[in-house]
Amino acid sequence: MEKPPGTGARGAARLDAGASITYTLRKISQARRGLPFGRRTSRTMDETAAPDSLLLEVHALSKTFRGLHAVDGYSIAVRRGEIRGIIGPNGAGKSTVFNLLTGHIRPSGGRIVFSGQDITRLSPHRIAAMGIGRTFQNIRLFTSMTVLENVLCAQQLHDQDHLLTTMISWPTFRRREDRLRREAREALRLFGLDDRAEILATALSYGDQRRLEIVRALALKPTLLLLDEPTAGMNAHESAVVLALIRRIHDMFGLTIIIVEHNMPLVMELCDRLQVLNYGELIAEGTPGQVRQDPRVVESYLGQADPDA
Repeated sequence: MEKPPGTGARGAARLDAGASITYTLRKISQARRGLPFGRRTSRTMDETAAPDSLLLEVHALSKTFRGLHAVDGYSIAVRRGEIRGIIGPNGAGKSTVFNLLTGHIRPSGGRIVFSGQDITRLSPHRIAAMGIGRTFQNIRLFTSMTVLENVLCAQQLHDQDHLLTTMISWPTFRRREDRLRREAREALRLFGLDDRAEILATALSYGDQRRLEIVRALALKPTLLLLDEPTAGMNAHESAVVLALIRRIHDMFGLTIIIVEHNMPLVMELCDRLQVLNYGELIAEGTPGQVRQDPRVVESYLGQADPDA
């Protein structure tokens, strides 16, 4: 009588091996659920939070470099869905604020609360995992990777696979890789970069590299997106395109956005409220119309008139 498949010694061994792999995968999955990055707990909080509730609270944030106050007593309260702008002269401390919010430098004092959790002393990768994405004033793409690979790399933060399924190229791993590629290409298409997905990121024009940085930041699935001078080095037409894209991703993804920018027409048109920094201190805050008329803002940009002139 013919034996059913898998009942012989070799079949039993194969069944034991399969059971072992299944058991191992189950244990890895269970272990990962206990890790901070196993699941997006912050995403769950975002979905249940009131639309106009506070997302980011910064209290008296300061940073001193060998006695120089780069940021001194900075505070902000940002509600979900807002577009905020931070402006100021060169060296005012705007990018330093972003570096403090994302953990790239440690504050000398103050407190940062995001989605109800204190993130003041967290590392950059943990802050990114909680839902804060950013671009940089100086472009920081992965120069040895293609346009597509830059986006795929960022997607790994929240969409990792198990080590074992990756090593043996499990069908679920291959399906996941196909899905991530489709999502990455769709994001590139949104920014008009899908036809250059397979070229090196460094082969893109300056404006396209700026757009790729935004795509990569979006691949982190942020709740709060920090854009550091996204139109730097662009002409008026390119800046207008980026302005339209920022509005589009704000509406499509329900993002909260803080933008640092020297392009005054852009921030005046785009932002709900503005802050003005000068020598590390907050000197004005309000609607674009209020900030435009503030004498301290006019003085910081144009200087004080000489009464004897």
